[in-house]
Amino acid sequence: MTPDPIAPPDPAARARARRRGIILVLLASATFAIAAACAKGVGPAIPVAEVILFRNLFALPALLPVVLAAGGTEALVTRNPMSHAARTLFGMMGMVGAFYGYVHLPLATVTALGFTMPLFLTVLSVPLLGETVGWRRGIAVVIGFLGVLMMVRPGSDGMQGEGLAVLLCLLGAVGWALAMITIRRMGEAGENSVAIVFWFAAGSAVLAGIAAVPVWVWPNGWQWALLIGIGLVSALAQVLMTDAYRSGETTLLAPFEYAGIVWTTALGAFVWAELPDGWDFAGIAVLVGAGLYIWYREVRLGVKR
Repeated sequence: MTPDPIAPPDPAARARARRRGIILVLLASATFAIAAACAKGVGPAIPVAEVILFRNLFALPALLPVVLAAGGTEALVTRNPMSHAARTLFGMMGMVGAFYGYVHLPLATVTALGFTMPLFLTVLSVPLLGETVGWRRGIAVVIGFLGVLMMVRPGSDGMQGEGLAVLLCLLGAVGWALAMITIRRMGEAGENSVAIVFWFAAGSAVLAGIAAVPVWVWPNGWQWALLIGIGLVSALAQVLMTDAYRSGETTLLAPFEYAGIVWTTALGAFVWAELPDGWDFAGIAVLVGAGLYIWYREVRLGVKR
């Protein structure tokens, strides 16, 4: 008996899935910006390890309704514990760089440094995921990275004396790229997105709690409010971002995280008077333009080159 031929993918359904992934990334970048503002509001008074602890600890109760809606404890069953461990370590690497940067650098600068992640992601996704990157998409990602450099301007007066913060932010970007690749692999293996988010929060809380013990500082009332906000908002952002990346192409979705620079630039300007200059605005225009170009070719034209 001859097996039925496999139906080719529906182009319309694929386009809808891509649009959904892009919208989820845009929403996640906005919520991450709010969490970043809360972290900057906490300031250097609370150690980074403690901020990461509460970011994940307070996220767990917010995730419980999501877990229950997905089937309760059955949704948390995993066949890939080592993948969750790797995702947690890579995510911790990213959080250390980001939260340290929020305290010592302008919000927009930290976000700009974080946007080296798509470049690392594009390079790593080829050998680790076997994805194909057409030359036009590759050029668009590189141009986006040049937009980041326009904002950061290495060697400029504003960047002097912040070498450690810049280095940690770049290392954090590598960590986030590896985390996104790990999430994609788990999604391909059928891992539940709720399990991915929950076990990351739980594992990170344990690791950060151990690191926070020797440097512990009791927060005051305002700091407690900001720490709770970091956890709740980050939980929402993590669910949105994980849902996007577990089903979408990393090299398609990553450039749309550039939208985060718009949100953090606005928050930095209105709350901390971190006013961007002409180079910053030019960099933003390049970043957004590169992302929109990739969206047009991928979703509207349906090509990878």
